[in-house]
Amino acid sequence: MRDEAEKRIWTVVCRNLQSDLGESVANSWIKPLSFDRIEEDVVYLGAPSMFMRDWVQNNYAERVLHHFRRESPSVKNVEIVVSDDNNVVSNDEIRNISAQDSKKQAKAEEQNDISIPLDPKLTFENFVVGKPNELAYAAALRVAESDKVAFNPLFLYGSVGLGKTHLMNAIAWSIKSRDPKRTIAYLSAEKFMYQFVKAVRYKDTMAFKEQFRSVDVLMIDDIQFICGKDSTQEEFFHTFNTLVDNKRQVIVSADKSPSDLEGMEERLKSRLGWGLVADIHPTTYELRLGILQSKAALASVSIPDKVLEFVAHKVTSNIRELEGALNRIIASAVFVGREITVESAREVLSDLLRTSERKVTIDEIQKKVANHYAIKLSDMSSARRLRQVALPRQVAMYLAKKLTTLSLPEIGKNFGGRDHTTVIHAVKKVESAMQTDASLAEDIRLLLQVLEKAS
Repeated sequence: MRDEAEKRIWTVVCRNLQSDLGESVANSWIKPLSFDRIEEDVVYLGAPSMFMRDWVQNNYAERVLHHFRRESPSVKNVEIVVSDDNNVVSNDEIRNISAQDSKKQAKAEEQNDISIPLDPKLTFENFVVGKPNELAYAAALRVAESDKVAFNPLFLYGSVGLGKTHLMNAIAWSIKSRDPKRTIAYLSAEKFMYQFVKAVRYKDTMAFKEQFRSVDVLMIDDIQFICGKDSTQEEFFHTFNTLVDNKRQVIVSADKSPSDLEGMEERLKSRLGWGLVADIHPTTYELRLGILQSKAALASVSIPDKVLEFVAHKVTSNIRELEGALNRIIASAVFVGREITVESAREVLSDLLRTSERKVTIDEIQKKVANHYAIKLSDMSSARRLRQVALPRQVAMYLAKKLTTLSLPEIGKNFGGRDHTTVIHAVKKVESAMQTDASLAEDIRLLLQVLEKAS
């Protein structure tokens, strides 16, 4: 009877994890796990391989434990072990997770097109050039218009929302229009990793290798996502070398230069720095005003120059936020019928301007929190789960959510490529703990005070 009750708990946990993590992640990482037993308040789950065991333990064990504790509060830990199907309970009992055959079919369909869709708005014609991005723009244009490989790889880097993805899309559109026969694979590092892991899972790595190593142009966005992911780095390293040796173009973007990518293998850092490394600096007032003028010219309403100048002065964090501010002003005029003035713009953007005036960055938050708790800055992005590291990391995520306008996925990417559900969990945990832990509440108060003074 006890075994049956534990199986029912596992069934509920799986359903909740599917809702929490999303169907794609649950099918890839939770479905392959099999329930073994609960012994001395420890849950033992079986994984079909060491790779799968290590990945789940490092990336999802906290969420699995969280959901087990919701159903059985006495549970204190979750252990993932390598186990064959004869020794554990099969996950086929979980009715709401797709069957193996349908997953294989989905994999086959996805591999027919490994690229993510291009955005038709992100072209060279729509890219506003200024001092902060002129080198990156010139390099991207050279690669797009060259019949031969000019430099390999082209490595674009800069903070969130400065135009890296725009240039990547622009290169792809330009190559497609000049030579439709050239094969382009453009995808995020996350999707590259996801497809590689699926290939390992289904013992289909040869097809994966052939697919990626046969393209004319490989474009990987946000390469920092594979930092600390040793197996994916190994595969990307060999894919990179094969393409370069065969005179195929490789283009990569990241939030930091190759030498500053913590958790990236030294040999891969060296390879990524082989070609041309072009950084995109934070925007200047002139560039921001030029972008706003370009966008305003396409708007359905007339926007006074003084309003554009006001926004260019006040919204300084990144281009994405700048465009979002302009969209809010236009929406207020179109949907509410408000006249567009500096005063109305100030009111519409009041929350954004308050946050923008702080000018707190995630880098500053991580440095201050790491210093406060006497841990290494690299621990903010590491996979370590010890409380003396995990708690400061959660505090930093909480402060990032409170003091910046970054989205949850963007915050997660700055903490070692974690996903948005991890950030949500961290924020809720810190908010809850502050109600009962006076010491933690004081830590947060002091950190907020330090960060707001520094801004």
